[in-house]
Amino acid sequence: MSPFFAMSLLFVLTFGQTASLCAPSEYIIHVEKRECAYCLAINTTICAGFCMTRDSNGKKLLLRSALSQNVCTYKDMLYQTALIPGCPRHIVPYYSYPVAVSCKCGKCNTDYSDCVHEKVRTNYCTKPQK
Repeated sequence: MSPFFAMSLLFVLTFGQTASLCAPSEYIIHVEKRECAYCLAINTTICAGFCMTRDSNGKKLLLRSALSQNVCTYKDMLYQTALIPGCPRHIVPYYSYPVAVSCKCGKCNTDYSDCVHEKVRTNYCTKPQK
């Protein structure tokens, strides 16, 4: 292994995470309940972006701790609650959602994140917006 390659590899492993582009990003959630008359568009922030991932093809050359499959995930978050308009009295008209305060590259935590990439997700209203 050439000295230049070794130093480049060491640099990427050491400082790769600081060059990642994982940050809070604006996002609109469309929320509706079947029993309510309206759809609510909520402006929030989610964690999105690129995180340095180390390919496992080099696993014979690197220590196991140097291999990682990181995702852009929440570092700090808070929850806010919105009122969905047009709901009958017997329906709870509240919807709570996470707001990303800061993000990090790390392992996906299934306690508060969906770690599976779905084929198609719909994020639109079928009812009038209010």
